[in-house]
Amino acid sequence: MEQKNKNSKKPSYSRFSQQELPAWKPILTPGWVIASFLTIGALFIPIGLVALSASDTVVEIIDRYDEDCVPDAYSKNPESFIQDPDIKKTCVRSLRVPKKMVAPIFVYYQLENFYQNHRRFVKSRSDKQLRDPEAKNDTYNCFPEARTADNKPIVPCGLIAWSLFNDTYKLSTRGKPITIDKKGIAWKSDTKVKFGSNVYPKDFQKGGLIGGAKLDEKVPLSEQEDLIVWMRTAALPNFRKLYGKIDIDLEAHETVKAEVENNYNTYKFGGRKKLVLSTTTWIGGKNDFLGVAYITVGGLCLFMAINFILLYVFRPRRLGDPSYLSWNRLPIA
Repeated sequence: MEQKNKNSKKPSYSRFSQQELPAWKPILTPGWVIASFLTIGALFIPIGLVALSASDTVVEIIDRYDEDCVPDAYSKNPESFIQDPDIKKTCVRSLRVPKKMVAPIFVYYQLENFYQNHRRFVKSRSDKQLRDPEAKNDTYNCFPEARTADNKPIVPCGLIAWSLFNDTYKLSTRGKPITIDKKGIAWKSDTKVKFGSNVYPKDFQKGGLIGGAKLDEKVPLSEQEDLIVWMRTAALPNFRKLYGKIDIDLEAHETVKAEVENNYNTYKFGGRKKLVLSTTTWIGGKNDFLGVAYITVGGLCLFMAINFILLYVFRPRRLGDPSYLSWNRLPIA
């Protein structure tokens, strides 16, 4: 008997293991439910209206240029145009400012139908190589852009870096150039942690097939912010990435001339390219979804509260009345 008790697997008694701790078990009375719905509705609708108002104050200029920047002679075969290095790719666009844009004004490039979230594309990089100069040979996941023809490691390796966006923009207004500041466009966590200050590009874009922009081999990766922004891959096929910032105001109805170097090949996969100029508010860029979502949820809660009030007024019933139980309403014969 003693041996049996010694080998028993019965757990020791505790109020926690036996679920005997004191607990709050709320009873959802009609009053509590109605009050909860009214509170949520009263809070969410004003928040949604404020968010929508903030989004409406954002001024955006969006210009799709990938089609218009292809000469008419190549309109049926834009790939031959973009792949010919001897053809000039410069394209001039005119952007009209609808309302006054207060600095800082953010310049983005927008790509559509570009799946940066593809599994093979996302994995084609070496984070160790990006931050440590001693790990330059760590190119296991970077195929097919891992090594050169003479087996030298490519830094940075992988398809993400290889496909770096290489369209460029020059802006001017009233004959005066607008400076686009490209410093501080990447996350500090990336520039200080993920990309090494003593890691330099090497043998990058030296192969037979050039994927995108080239990198300055004298500048460390931690300072190449265009690359850092590009390598933070997007989750959706339509995305924007920060190109730079403008630190001057643009007046309403002013015309901005954009000189675009149309180099990036999105024609192969039916992609689209857009130049975006945008201001921001406390809620970020222009996005009506958050405001609409709050208003929708708040409106539904108010609707449910009103329905419960009408039901409680016109068809009241005593709380916990056992006569409403199914076996009491429909007794077995």
